[in-house]
Amino acid sequence: CSLLGPGISSYESNPGALAKSFDGCLNKVKERIPVHLHKNTSIYLGATAGMRLLRLQNETAANEVLASIQNYFRAQPFEFRGAQILTGPEEGVYGWITANYLMGNFLERNLWRTWVHPYSKETMGALDLGGASTQISFIPEDSQEKFNSTLQVKLYGYNYNVYTHSFQCYGRDEAEKRLLALLLQKSNTSSNVDNPCYPQNYNTALMMQYFSGSLCTQYLRPANYYPNQLVNFHGTGDPGLCQEMVSLLFNFTACRDREDCPFNGIHQPKIKGNFVAFSGFYYTINALNLSGHFSLADFNSSMWFFCSQSWAQLQLMLPKFEEIYARSYCFSANFIYYLLVHGYNFSAETWPQINFQKEVGNSSIAWSLGYMLSLTNMIPAQGKLIQLPLKPSLFAGLLVFLTATALLCLLFLVYLCIVSRNQKNISPVEHVFIP
Repeated sequence: CSLLGPGISSYESNPGALAKSFDGCLNKVKERIPVHLHKNTSIYLGATAGMRLLRLQNETAANEVLASIQNYFRAQPFEFRGAQILTGPEEGVYGWITANYLMGNFLERNLWRTWVHPYSKETMGALDLGGASTQISFIPEDSQEKFNSTLQVKLYGYNYNVYTHSFQCYGRDEAEKRLLALLLQKSNTSSNVDNPCYPQNYNTALMMQYFSGSLCTQYLRPANYYPNQLVNFHGTGDPGLCQEMVSLLFNFTACRDREDCPFNGIHQPKIKGNFVAFSGFYYTINALNLSGHFSLADFNSSMWFFCSQSWAQLQLMLPKFEEIYARSYCFSANFIYYLLVHGYNFSAETWPQINFQKEVGNSSIAWSLGYMLSLTNMIPAQGKLIQLPLKPSLFAGLLVFLTATALLCLLFLVYLCIVSRNQKNISPVEHVFIP
C-alpha cells in the first residue's frame, strides 16, 4: 500500500507527525495478516537518498526522524527489526537483485522440477530513478575487472560482480530543484522567472527555501537568500531551451573526453546487455504515452510534442492529472534523455535494449524487495542446487540419438510383424519323405 504524504526526510522539523502517514498502511497490513501471526511477522524500514541528504545536512534531525519511526513501530503488534539508512551502492544492488529475481534470472526449474542455476542466462542491468538519487547497476563485459564501484554479490552459491553507482542529487526532485535555482541565478529578477520546462501558460509561486534550501542546491544559493521569499515561475514551454538548461546540470568536462568516464568524473565500464528502467523512469515515460521498448527517435518525438503543449492541453492529455507531477514531466523527460544518452552513453542502437517497466506480474520493481529478500535470507549466499550431470548441448544430443534409436527399433519390429504375417498366408506344401 502507498503511504500518504511526502518522504520521511521532510518530517525533520516535526518527527512526531510521522505516525499519521504510516497508520493507513499499517491498518491494512493488520487486516491482511491473521492476528495470531502478528507477533511472528517481521517489519523492516529502509531509508534512501532523502535521508542520506538529511543526515549530511543535519545529522541530529535525521536521528530524530529514525527514533520517531522506531518508537512508532515498536508500539505495533509486529516484530520490528529496526530502521536504517541504506548507502547508495546498497540501494543500487537491491534494485538489481529485485529486477533479476522477479524475472527468474537467478534460478529456473529443470526437467525434473528441481531449482537450478540458469545455463548461459544473462542478468539484466537496472536503472532506478528516485527523488534524490539515481542508480545504475549491471555486470560489465569484463566482470573480473575491478572498478571502484564494483560489488561482489553471492546468491545461491554463485558470485556476481555488479558495477553499481548512485548519483546523489541526480534524483528527479533534487535535479528539478537545481534547475529552478539555476534559472533564478540566470534571471534578471529574483521575483519573476521564466521556466522553459514548465508548460506554456503555467504559473506557480514557490518559496525560495523549497528549491534553494536543499544541500544539492547550496552552490547555486543567491547571496541575498531569504528562505520565505516567494519566486513566481512562468512556464514558456520551449523544448529546445529546456534541453539546453537541463544539460547544464551535468558536468561533462570533468572527464576530459575519456570514454570510460561519462560525467562528473565517475569511472563507468561500457554498458552491456539489456536493462530494465523503473520507478521515476517508468512514470515519466508513461506520461509520454510510451512503455516497454521503443526507439530513441520515438522518445525524442514524443518528448518534443509533450513539451510543446500548453497547460490547458496537458490537463486533457494526461489520464491521471496531478499538478505537481504534470508540470514537471517535460523536465523529467529531458533529464532522462541527458542522463541515459550523455550520462550513461546509451546510443540509438542500444536504447531499445532498455525496457521501461513498472512491475513483473503483480510485484513492483524497486529496491525494497531486494532489501527484504536480503534481510530475511530468502536468497541465501549458498544454495543446494542439483546440477545436470551433462551440459545441455550434450544432453540434447544424447536425447536425439536415443529417440532415433527407439524409432529404428520400432520400425524393425513392425517389419518383423509384416514378414511373419506374410509367411502364415502362404499355402501349405506337402512333403513326401521317401526312405
